[in-house]
Amino acid sequence: MQVKVAIDCMGGDHGAHVTVPAALDIARGDSEVSIILVGLRDSIERELQRRGATVDGRISVRHASQVVEMDEAPAAAMRAKKDSSMRVAVNLVEQGEAAACVSAGNTGALMAISRFVLGMLPGIDRPAIATSLPWSGGNCLTASALVRNFTFGYADIALVRGHAWRGP
Repeated sequence: MQVKVAIDCMGGDHGAHVTVPAALDIARGDSEVSIILVGLRDSIERELQRRGATVDGRISVRHASQVVEMDEAPAAAMRAKKDSSMRVAVNLVEQGEAAACVSAGNTGALMAISRFVLGMLPGIDRPAIATSLPWSGGNCLTASALVRNFTFGYADIALVRGHAWRGP
């Protein structure tokens, strides 16, 4: 089963210089993953060329004309940057063109954009941040972050983890 992932190539402190090689490593390591590299087309293509990689059936590029900066206010990024690499990557998930979005960019902006575009699972009040850590049985969603320490937040995280583990 082919899994398509949208990657915000402009996110993080170093943007496409780091995210494109990481995406290529994932594509080389897992034949069931296809990747949509999202961001400033010139920057992405320059990094692909530096590594002798080409766009093919498993790697594609989707241009986005804006970048969310690491220190940008999440609400401002959500409202003003509708063609940011982050927003376009999340939109690809919402439109069913990608199964997931990955970003190393502004966490607050990613959470705000994702909640606005994708909404929340029924019964979940706030988004959680999760990471996948390998263990002997595969991968496990283990990390989470809440702005405040609310007991009901932990129940939400458990529900999200269960949903992610079983799939939709």
